[in-house]
Amino acid sequence: MEQISVFDIIKIGIGPSSSHTMGPWRAAERSLKELVEQGHQIQEVSSIKVDLYGSLAKTGKGHGTDVAVILGLLGEDPITMDISTVHQKFEQVCSGKRLHLAGLVDIPFDIDNDLHFNFQVIQPFHPNGIRFTYRFPNDQAEDFTYFSIGGGFVVTADETFDYGDRKLPFPIQLAEELLVYCDQRNQHISDIVLENEKVWRTREQINEQLDLLWHTMRDCIYMGCTTEGELPGGLNVKRRAASLNRKLLADVVCADAETWMAALQKQSPNFQQILKWVSCFAIATNEQNAAFGRVVTAPTNGASGVIPAVLCYMICFTDHRSQDDIRRFLLVAGELGSIFKKGATISAALGGCQAEIGVSSAMAAGALTECLGGSPGQALMAAEIAMEHHLGLTCDPVGGLVQIPCIERNSMGAIKAITAANIAIEGNPLTAKVSLDSVIKSMWETALDMNDKYKETSEGGLAVNIGINVVEC
Repeated sequence: MEQISVFDIIKIGIGPSSSHTMGPWRAAERSLKELVEQGHQIQEVSSIKVDLYGSLAKTGKGHGTDVAVILGLLGEDPITMDISTVHQKFEQVCSGKRLHLAGLVDIPFDIDNDLHFNFQVIQPFHPNGIRFTYRFPNDQAEDFTYFSIGGGFVVTADETFDYGDRKLPFPIQLAEELLVYCDQRNQHISDIVLENEKVWRTREQINEQLDLLWHTMRDCIYMGCTTEGELPGGLNVKRRAASLNRKLLADVVCADAETWMAALQKQSPNFQQILKWVSCFAIATNEQNAAFGRVVTAPTNGASGVIPAVLCYMICFTDHRSQDDIRRFLLVAGELGSIFKKGATISAALGGCQAEIGVSSAMAAGALTECLGGSPGQALMAAEIAMEHHLGLTCDPVGGLVQIPCIERNSMGAIKAITAANIAIEGNPLTAKVSLDSVIKSMWETALDMNDKYKETSEGGLAVNIGINVVEC
């Protein structure tokens, strides 16, 4: 049974894609670490070549895979680096044809010759394959092959992700198991999840990390709501969140995210305005994601707007806005994402967008339900409803960019999550005909049946039918 922490499902990163940006970035970091573990010195490396395979190659340019690989090899970390320097550091390597490997040694690196996009080669283990080949002056070479399996998770072909070998008090593979624990102990889902998290961290550390996740989400939404212009990549997509935010706030100017949130909480919006705000939150987040901004992967970058939008909705427009409510929301959302990962996938390259927007909508629906007073059964029911109505959703990014249809799709996922929560709170889980475990099983079977051209390859659907010529960034 896989042991996955909430903080592996919901974590801080840089856009635009968890599978195609964060995964390759982490793979580059891991290759350097393992090179040293095998007895080599970074300073002894004379050259490096990188090969991208399958989906990772086909949408690599649009998703910034080349940028991520370079930054990872430079030794930059996506959580701590100054995101305003992302493109500057990448361009320095491209123009200078030199790479300061791990910040330790300069080696020649011609991105046109040393980073290969193998479009037609798909590794049998997973469509998102990447290989690093390090060479030394004595002609010795070391190869490292990894697979980006969704949500920023990186594995080799002979391993699965596992947070550790410590025994959890409540091991969970299925939603039904989680429900049994809740019933036996008469506790909420968040209570059970918290006890598992205490195996790895203290209560204080858990709370600090949960608070950091929320503050990062809030800051991302605020930045998206106050930034004008066009998104990079060649589609000439104009940012919309800023103008929508300005209209809804009646041109009230807020100096920072905290002041902005306070202004929102003072509003008394009608139903239509609330819908627009939820869309604004989601769009703002994903516009930041598309522009290589700092986001919270939840469970992926492409779906990073759903959970912040629903959480922001709860804080601004319901009576459930305490710090404890926020923490409970994130604990429940993280656990639900973990169950989806164990039972199906959170990789669009394997399952289409149902594995991204669908999963994030289910995570948000279940989390919102608990915080609004729903029972554990109703929370799982909400997650099921949200996913049930995302089954079969394809991933067809135009130009390999997370802009069309991805940004609007996050808005739709957030609205569905809120609707699912409201339906579940008024429902009886004991009479429900579809369980969360059965819908996860159905999602995985659908993923296996789905044509590969609808799995983040930009070879089907909108990606080939809207007639837009994309200029490579």
